[in-house]
Amino acid sequence: MLRIYNTLTRKKETFEPIHQRIVNMYVCGPTVYNYIHIGNARSVVAFDTIRKYLEYCGYQVNYVSNFTDVDDKIIKAANEQGTDVKTLTDKYIDAYNEDVKALNVEPATKNPKATDNIEDIIKFIQVLIEDGFAYENSGNVYYRARKFKSYGLLAHESIDDLESGASEHVNDAELALKEDPIDFVLWKPAKPGEISWSSPWGKGRPGWHIECSVMATKYLGSTIDIHGGGEDLEFPHHENERAQSEAKTGKPFVKYWMHNGFVTVGDENEKMSKSLGNFVTVHELVKKVDPQVIRFLMSTTQYRRPIQYNQKNLEVAANNLKKIQTAYNNLSYRLNNADEFNDPKIDQEIRQIQADFQDAMDDDFNVQNGIAKVYELAKLGNVYSEREYVFKDTINLILKKLSNMASIFGVKLQLETLNDAKIESLIEERNNARKERNFARSDEIREDLKSKGIILEDTAQGTRFRRE
Repeated sequence: MLRIYNTLTRKKETFEPIHQRIVNMYVCGPTVYNYIHIGNARSVVAFDTIRKYLEYCGYQVNYVSNFTDVDDKIIKAANEQGTDVKTLTDKYIDAYNEDVKALNVEPATKNPKATDNIEDIIKFIQVLIEDGFAYENSGNVYYRARKFKSYGLLAHESIDDLESGASEHVNDAELALKEDPIDFVLWKPAKPGEISWSSPWGKGRPGWHIECSVMATKYLGSTIDIHGGGEDLEFPHHENERAQSEAKTGKPFVKYWMHNGFVTVGDENEKMSKSLGNFVTVHELVKKVDPQVIRFLMSTTQYRRPIQYNQKNLEVAANNLKKIQTAYNNLSYRLNNADEFNDPKIDQEIRQIQADFQDAMDDDFNVQNGIAKVYELAKLGNVYSEREYVFKDTINLILKKLSNMASIFGVKLQLETLNDAKIESLIEERNNARKERNFARSDEIREDLKSKGIILEDTAQGTRFRRE
């Protein structure tokens, strides 16, 4: 039975979706003014892995993730690059889609943009004003945080402590417009030359928090099953989303709040971020590192834990990924001379590993214990493939389970079909050289093929090759 750690309650809870076999899930997407870095991709991969496991368990997942395509950073970047907001954001939305596709992230059910939902945002704000949860001052609209009685519950902080913190980050001009320092903006007036929309409060644009409340409830309903994002969004973004949404609908906004850990770099495990300038973009990294390795590194760390990004961990991920693919290749190769039917004893071992895998993943998506079971199945497959006699049905069962389990981590296992006649001819020549004890020629052929990216593997069933 699946259990999820709920940030709101700070404990693991049995997962019970609102609608049977359907999961409505909202994950905060990127602010599109630059290429995403590995830290941004962590959230994308973490919740894609969670989504894949839910689908593996038979759920239909309605997955919505937004694009923030208007805010101060975007306007500043557009001005610096001498372009308009839409041209800039379209460029980076296309880049985002390209980058996450390389990481084998499943497309969202819907990727709404803030600018496509302005009318709904305005209507949402109007309801909050009518109900006394918001007020207008000089073209600004603010949310009355103190009126929402449980404000601070998600952050597990008292509103007075949160107000004290907020006061340190509000300038005098903004403070003069607010009734309370803890109040936050829903709509802000446009400065001269800025992109803007007409509203009952004058030309302006939405604040950051309101867009997610609007899009989550618009596309998934008043109460959704799962809301995800990085742990840095817990406050104020998600706290404000909760306050806005529940004030408008009068219903709980989210059943299960989930937050992923950061990506860290360096000996001090410093958080990767654009503001610190210590980031690596996915756009550049996938040109140098196999995207499957990047994906594997991030998807095999439990979502709430931090990931240390460095060359050593990339190499470990690459080696572990290669072990799984090699086991898949070894098993596929043995289908050529396998007997019909199955091996009941091995089949039982396979099913036990699968059950253990699901038990691990059901514990708040514990991918580290889950991937250990994938390695165990790969090891079983390797040992089985070395037997003198093997059975087709059993091999196909291992291949199927291995492929299905690995796919949750974004791994695509597929048989390497190498039918190069020249390579086969050289392998035959090498085999003859070995029979004649001409080891110099045998080694020469191996090294020549290796220099061309072809790796030979000598097994009890013959010599196979694969591309590096």
